[in-house]
Amino acid sequence: MAEQFNYSSVLAPYMKHLLEIKSSAGISAHRTKWILKEFDDFANSEQLSDAHVTEEFIQRWRATRNADCDRTLYAKYSVWSQLARTMSRCGCECFIPRLPKQPKPDFTPYIFTPEQMTAIFHAADSCRLYDIRMGTALISIPAILRLLYGTGMRVSEALSVRNRDVHLDEHYIHLRKTKNGSERIVPVSGSLDAVLRQYTGYRDRMPVKGVSSGEGLLFVKADGTGVSQGAVYANFKKILDTCGIPHIGNHHGPRVHDLRHTYAVHALVQMGHAGMDLYTALPILSTALGHHSLAATEQYVRLTCSMYPELEEQCSETNAFVYPTACPAYDYDD
Repeated sequence: MAEQFNYSSVLAPYMKHLLEIKSSAGISAHRTKWILKEFDDFANSEQLSDAHVTEEFIQRWRATRNADCDRTLYAKYSVWSQLARTMSRCGCECFIPRLPKQPKPDFTPYIFTPEQMTAIFHAADSCRLYDIRMGTALISIPAILRLLYGTGMRVSEALSVRNRDVHLDEHYIHLRKTKNGSERIVPVSGSLDAVLRQYTGYRDRMPVKGVSSGEGLLFVKADGTGVSQGAVYANFKKILDTCGIPHIGNHHGPRVHDLRHTYAVHALVQMGHAGMDLYTALPILSTALGHHSLAATEQYVRLTCSMYPELEEQCSETNAFVYPTACPAYDYDD
């Protein structure tokens, strides 16, 4: 376990046991680890000596979280509930907190139009350096943006891809490091195949040792080191400015992550225009995005129908009943 997750309170053994259960189910639980670290620090500050959690203890913790938003509090209470249930199964008497009312999502993703995507790609291809900087990521940016839009990958997933994971002859990329901890196969289209082959052709000509080795990262800077998310964000903002697309900032759109949302909506539109019921297409999209539940993907059907009302006529009432309007779970991509 990473050094920052070396829990030291009396609750530590049960926290580690909870994470082991999640790991055995293929869940990376990165956010849960950070939340448990907060609980661990609070237990130490309270000098908790007995391995049990009381209602008063939870209330004292809650009094320290006045700055947390409703969604964050909901996630933390969920982890408290999971930890208390785990401890109870191990023979520790614990108060299991009741989850607060789940707040409704108040975020609407920015969906780029096909014309905007064309402009973004053109602007990315037109970027030029005005001085010699070996730490620039500019060589990789056009291919990264096309990969994000063409596959729906998260930017962290794209930047973790290694050369051994790319199988262009078989038209797929093997994603090993994902947000949900579950590996998946991502198909590569013919046009994206051409982009990646062109990029790697130029990249492999750089005088950098091991740049094309199997363990080497797919996307690198001019000095051969990996591209950071910050570099992608900075270049994307410049590209948006070039295209005249307003950028609000402070976690509001348009963002790099909105390329994933745009992929989802555009994929549904493409399947809808091909005559497919959007709810029938839902499991296909869910698998491509790497979601663990259809509820996390269902939001895109609603969003697509609101943007393209003519497609709603292709959604059968039977399928709409299977995937109701009330979404019981969040997709914590954001």
